[in-house]
Amino acid sequence: MACEANHSVARGQTVFIVKWVASIIQIMGYAATGFGWTPWNLYLFLVGVLGWLMVGVLWKDRALILVHFVALGSMLVGMASR
Repeated sequence: MACEANHSVARGQTVFIVKWVASIIQIMGYAATGFGWTPWNLYLFLVGVLGWLMVGVLWKDRALILVHFVALGSMLVGMASR
C-alpha cells in the first residue's frame, strides 16, 4: 500500500514537471513566432505539443490526447510539405 502511494506521488510530480516544461516551451514557440524565428518556432511547438500529449496520456484525459494528437499530426504534415 505504501508503495502504491509513493508511485502515485512520483507520477504526480512527473506530470507536474512535464506540463510546466511543455507550457514554457510552447510559450517560447509563441515568442519565436512573434520574432519570425522560423523554423525554430515549429520545433518548440513540436516539443510542447509532445509534452502535453504525454500529460494527457498520464492523466488518461481523452480530450487532451485528442487535441494534441491532432495538433501533432497537423504539424508533422505541414512540416513535411515544405
